[in-house]
Amino acid sequence: MVRGISAKGRIFVKRCAGFCPSNKFNMKFRYLIFTFLLAGQLSAQTGDPLPRYMTAEEKALLPHIAGPGDQILNGITNPPALPVRAMAEWEELQALLITWNGPADWLPILVEITRAARDECRVIVNCNGQTQVDAAKNSLTAAGVDISSNVEFVIVPNNSIWVRDYGPNCVYANTVDSLYLVDWIYNRPTRKKDDTLSTTIAPYLGVPLYTTTLAPSDMVNTGSNFMSDGMGAAFASKLILSENAPGNPYGVSAKTETQINTILQNFMGIQRYIKMTALPYDGIHHIDMHMKLLDEETLLIGKYPDTESDGPQIEANLAYVLDNFKTSFGTPFKIVRIPMPAFYSDGQYPPYPGQSALYPTYANAVFVNKTVILPIYDNALDNPAIDTFHKYLPGYRVFPIDCRNIIDAGGAVHCITKEIGVADPLRIVHQELPCMDNTAWSGGYPVWANIAHRSGLQSATVHYASSPDGPWQTADLPLYNPDDTVWTHKGFIPLQAAGSTVYYYIEATAANGKTLTRPITAPEGYWSFCVLETSGTESVAAAELLDIYPNPASAMTVIPVFTKVSTFGNIRIFNTLGQQIETVFSGSLPAGKSNHFIDASRYLPGTYFVELQTGSQTVVKKLSVH
Repeated sequence: MVRGISAKGRIFVKRCAGFCPSNKFNMKFRYLIFTFLLAGQLSAQTGDPLPRYMTAEEKALLPHIAGPGDQILNGITNPPALPVRAMAEWEELQALLITWNGPADWLPILVEITRAARDECRVIVNCNGQTQVDAAKNSLTAAGVDISSNVEFVIVPNNSIWVRDYGPNCVYANTVDSLYLVDWIYNRPTRKKDDTLSTTIAPYLGVPLYTTTLAPSDMVNTGSNFMSDGMGAAFASKLILSENAPGNPYGVSAKTETQINTILQNFMGIQRYIKMTALPYDGIHHIDMHMKLLDEETLLIGKYPDTESDGPQIEANLAYVLDNFKTSFGTPFKIVRIPMPAFYSDGQYPPYPGQSALYPTYANAVFVNKTVILPIYDNALDNPAIDTFHKYLPGYRVFPIDCRNIIDAGGAVHCITKEIGVADPLRIVHQELPCMDNTAWSGGYPVWANIAHRSGLQSATVHYASSPDGPWQTADLPLYNPDDTVWTHKGFIPLQAAGSTVYYYIEATAANGKTLTRPITAPEGYWSFCVLETSGTESVAAAELLDIYPNPASAMTVIPVFTKVSTFGNIRIFNTLGQQIETVFSGSLPAGKSNHFIDASRYLPGTYFVELQTGSQTVVKKLSVH
């Protein structure tokens, strides 16, 4: 049982709230009383730990202590003056934050996270005081973890282990120029010490801190319910809407969805904020419990049996995303499915009798440069999950950690870690090539990449090979069509034999000498594409334009396409005079079926032609609009 405040204590807080002579004094007095009553109870150094979810005792206190504590008002409350970009979780890190908090059977998980992460970056261990610093050092040393380098201990007041939810978020001004931290109001208002972490870490790192603590930007949010692609798109559950709605229990001003979107745009640079229905049996309602962005195009999505638990809602959410949103490249998302394990002792799926928080998941993993730290559960699905991460993230070290002892508190690895990006990112953005057709690209396979560093660039190259083991050959990626905001590099991989697979990665060196590859794990990690078989000068049919529906059309209309393999393609609309009316899609078509949409109500009544072009293949179908 989680410790809380007694009924008598709750009555005392309520009575005290009524007689204080001023609102300002009232708030501070209530906070002091609250702090006194919860001393030693909202800190998990002794006794029962605080779970990730809000306890019944905390919910009872909400009316009396809602709103941010005085300490978290120390940040800059206006949004950054420069345009900012929210960091993606797979970008280069300078540090990983953990909070050393919890019972004895949670601490080995923190030990193993430190063991894995210190090989990749600094690990900053947040501790309540020197006694806890000493205890953390002793635990790590006893487990054989080298703390002589890349492990730092910072004394930071805290209530709980769940640093993902209350830790700072990284954004970059002007894409790569300067690192800022952004802190939201934590959705656990009883855990005031947790919500002050950013005000200690920001000066420790020497990074400006922006906070969403003052109206009209006083926004409650949680780090586990936010996932960025690093290109201006982000995912969340609709928890973000309810927690900032009229009548919310956090004391923040009521906001519409549009107002929330504006705050995320101003503080985080989010241009597209994709929100999904909260899952009925995941009581946390944080998306990191069932999905993860593996890169700008790939969503890893948890999979339940079709009729079990949250399976139906996950499938509905996935269909909603695929039918209504594209990647930031303008192409359909690639989807990787990973099983959601049943409870390891009895094979049941949520909801569990008497236990609403237990939600084992493999999606709750964290990127730490070239390592992925993955929760496992002594389950038959552990090894297939490890294999899935190896398959779709080649070159990454997958470091599994047994999380059975913490998952019933509502979270795993991702929930108890927080990334801090490097101060000088060398950013490489590239869309993986689909299968290529030699008859369409006689000059070689074009490779585009947006590459940027605040010092400028010295060189950019693409390395390619016919085997993942090499040998690697190199071609330059010279600057192509630069403007004031986007630096695009374009080069060509020479044509390879039809039926072969080409492996490649991109390397860039900044003007200051910093060098980075993408994937970050190269050459052990890489992208790849197949070269299509051809017959004479005619390529094998790469794509099929399925029947358009409804047809005749008058409103939203679906243009379905099926491709045997991923390939470049264009979908365009022409009138009977041969004039192009609209480009519906241009980019990489995924393998399998994909749907594309037009609003036929914008067209004049009449006959139109829908053209699908892939390589040297062109298919046309007629569309009637009435």
